[in-house]
Amino acid sequence: MTADLSQIVKAYDVRGVVPDQWDESLAELFGAAFVRVTDAAAIVVGHDMRPSSPGLADAFARGAARLGADVTLIGLCSTDQLYFASGSLDLPGAMFTASHNPAQYNGIKMCRAGAAPVGQDTGLADIRRLAETWSESGAPEAAATPGTVTRRETLDDYAEYLKSLVDLRAIRPLKVVVDAGNGMGGHTVPTVFEGLPLDVVPMYFELDGTFPNHEANPLDPKNIVDLQARVVAEGADLGLAFDGDADRCFVVDERGEPVPPSAITALVAARELAKHPGGTIIHNLITSWSVPEVVREQGGEPVRTRVGHSFIKEEMAKTGAIFGGEHSAHYYFKDFWNADTGMLAALHVLAALGGQEGTLSALVAAYDRYASSGEINSTVADQKASAAKVRAAYEGGDATLDDLDGLTVTAADWWFNLRASNTEPLLRLNVEARDEATMERVRDEVLALVRAAA
Repeated sequence: MTADLSQIVKAYDVRGVVPDQWDESLAELFGAAFVRVTDAAAIVVGHDMRPSSPGLADAFARGAARLGADVTLIGLCSTDQLYFASGSLDLPGAMFTASHNPAQYNGIKMCRAGAAPVGQDTGLADIRRLAETWSESGAPEAAATPGTVTRRETLDDYAEYLKSLVDLRAIRPLKVVVDAGNGMGGHTVPTVFEGLPLDVVPMYFELDGTFPNHEANPLDPKNIVDLQARVVAEGADLGLAFDGDADRCFVVDERGEPVPPSAITALVAARELAKHPGGTIIHNLITSWSVPEVVREQGGEPVRTRVGHSFIKEEMAKTGAIFGGEHSAHYYFKDFWNADTGMLAALHVLAALGGQEGTLSALVAAYDRYASSGEINSTVADQKASAAKVRAAYEGGDATLDDLDGLTVTAADWWFNLRASNTEPLLRLNVEARDEATMERVRDEVLALVRAAA
């Protein structure tokens, strides 16, 4: 009988509580399984600032080397820095992080050479099966010649590569408050921003995987309150907030108001299309109407996808897209191996703001055109029954319905999407309309249906 790792092997990564759900002995088996599944002769491994991360990363390296792979350890890094290493070195990679999850969690994000994602259908299910088998039967037989383990610094190369993609040399001086949330932004921002005409006000740059100030999850409004207040107090031009592994970046304008990730997607899309006229831009189905509108206005081709990085990256590879964005502040760049990097998106925002004299709120107004509800979660007893009740209410009317990802209902002046959570008994609702009153009316109508069925 094999061990059951279903609780920690998710759709796109490994994630669980250490040491209750997994530990270094299991990390070593994951390292061996990763090499076996990818057939890699060499890999690159990095980790975040969580207390358990260095030990887990070293154990994974031992498992990989046991099966004959040469391992390059790059130490402390952001997730997009690991993607840079995988892309630039053309090696499969593993990043030890649990992103914005609480301190007791840790996990592994894995990719093939060139930062190509590893998910359930692209190797993760096989890695899980091998690790489960070996956890019961013992470690696999060692290779005749074990691999080597060496250490390498990549932070300077990562920073230089990003700055080669966005020209910031001629921007006006900007004052920017950066909240790293005690995560990896505190490690990467000083090097990436070095030499730029920026007056940086750091917040929570100390690397501390216990997150003493707030959760490193800027998607939750309560975690950017400190940043909003500091931007106003400092009279700064903008604020930036990074999540725990610094692959997502959230933006606050000079008034302390959050800038919707859809507006950032549209802004960056316009900039990328100026470099690559006629290019394809990927956006998930709950980004704002503004995104495809701006893309078409700039001569580009918008492509709508399901929510989730694996779908975005798959569509980018298939279409040759130059850029992709999600409502959750994940931003994907062709020039970055189709991988997501919040830091590169931040550099684009700085370049756009610093290249003109106006405020950030004025700049993004052209990209933030509609009233949005944000994502609203409802706990329900039966997701299918609740969604079916909503569908029945809108079928046969003037609106169109589609099932690309959950239920999307689109009318002339509004749309909404209702999606089931994969991990919790929740339905997630996003509503957008041409004005606030219409958005509130549709939001309340749908929530009444959802919660009556609950």
